[in-house]
Amino acid sequence: MSAEAGADRLQHSQVVLLGIDIGTSSSKGVLVDASGTILARASRPHQTSHPHPGWVEHDAEAVWWADFLELTRELLPAAEGYELAGLGVSGIGPVLLPADGSGKPLRPAILYGVDTRATEEIDELTAELGADEILRRGGSALSSQAVGPKIRWLAKHEPEVYRRTEMLLMCSSYLVHRLTGEYVLDHHSASQCDPIYDLPARDWSAEWAARVAPGLPLPELAWPTEVVGRVGAEAAAETGLPEGLPVTAGTVDAWAEATSVGVRSPGDVMLMYGTTMFFVEVLDEVTPHPALWGTCGAFPDTYTLAAGMATSGAVTDWLRGLVDGDFAQLVSEASAVPAGSRGLLLLPYFAGERTPIFDPSARGVLAGLTLEHGRAELYRAALEGISFGVRHNLEAMGRAGGSARRLVAVGGGTQGGLWTQIVSDITGQQQQIPAETVGAAYGNALLAGIGTNTAITPDAWNPITTTIHPDQANADRYDAYYRHYRDLYESTSRIAHFLAEEQHAADRTS
Repeated sequence: MSAEAGADRLQHSQVVLLGIDIGTSSSKGVLVDASGTILARASRPHQTSHPHPGWVEHDAEAVWWADFLELTRELLPAAEGYELAGLGVSGIGPVLLPADGSGKPLRPAILYGVDTRATEEIDELTAELGADEILRRGGSALSSQAVGPKIRWLAKHEPEVYRRTEMLLMCSSYLVHRLTGEYVLDHHSASQCDPIYDLPARDWSAEWAARVAPGLPLPELAWPTEVVGRVGAEAAAETGLPEGLPVTAGTVDAWAEATSVGVRSPGDVMLMYGTTMFFVEVLDEVTPHPALWGTCGAFPDTYTLAAGMATSGAVTDWLRGLVDGDFAQLVSEASAVPAGSRGLLLLPYFAGERTPIFDPSARGVLAGLTLEHGRAELYRAALEGISFGVRHNLEAMGRAGGSARRLVAVGGGTQGGLWTQIVSDITGQQQQIPAETVGAAYGNALLAGIGTNTAITPDAWNPITTTIHPDQANADRYDAYYRHYRDLYESTSRIAHFLAEEQHAADRTS
């Protein structure tokens, strides 16, 4: 090593980076050195609000900013003696937070695809702009995931709020604005603002923005690694962060998490095991498909195919509460049950479903129950049902041009080993698990390190430590169950839609 390189490495060894992520049910933060070693970590739980059926919201001040302050104050003491070189942020998305000209929220944030209030607006805009043209320009069919229909919903149902709106913020851009005063959004997040972002042009679509969001000033665009501002004096006093600290643009949490585990090359796929299951595959060209979301990647010259199930860990958590057991015990019991859960088959559509069926009125189904089944079989059936949903989405991504050459598994569901093994058995594909699965906060620190040119060998930050191999002994049985899984939705969807309407009617009269 040259003297110059040695001095540079010594300088970098004194540098630390901060990453903060605001999730659906918790927020997390990490303090990381320049080589990717985590020096401190912190988390805070929080709740979503559900003021009406199909509505899912967060209070930006009481959740996003409050969590950011608490996490930052907890982590900063570990930075003593180091140079804090950069801050990266991410959050749930895409979301809609209308704010006034000073960045003050005008109502709670409307969350991503789990909030299904804008169904009429989805139909209106699809008819008005044309389904094929929306897919060609934006990369995705309009669904509950899209921001555009929610903007129109806001203008139609809360016109006074819309009239006062001067900023279209998401979670990451809200934090960036609070810290730096800049009104900016990363390209990836913007590409989920269908239909007002032109994916091939990588820019706002002025024509469609004028129709969908008339009079609304749109943010400047940047890439997640770009330094877009520095912590101002007021934010420094409130947070304890050093004034002038570089802040990168940030992005949606799943894309930050994909970055954290090395999913950055075409053919790389991240499977995120969490409250919902989310998929991100990196591509080098746009491949729009009506059953998936086509977006910009986290880095220039990349695109992504994304997919997301409405529930995954939410189902196992619901079941755990129902049978009054802890996860470790349930996993142990379910591990003793053979593949197929002794003749049970579950549809995990407990909150409707996103990709690839885009059916908010889909409902959960458990078929094959007998008096002989117990909680072990129920729990395994839940894991298997979610895993069949994983296969369904991966097959859709393959039809859209994805290659899925490498699957990387992340999230809390990778712990215990059973769920990941079932996914590999059902899909027939290996999964790699990296050393750190702390999530998007770690990816934010890496993005900040790349943006400030302080990260040492970013590709080596998070090595793979475990590989899950499919058990071929279960392949034939799971293939048969999967065919019936696909048939079960088709056979029960009419009944599920009737029951969903009954549930909505009951909610309206309660």
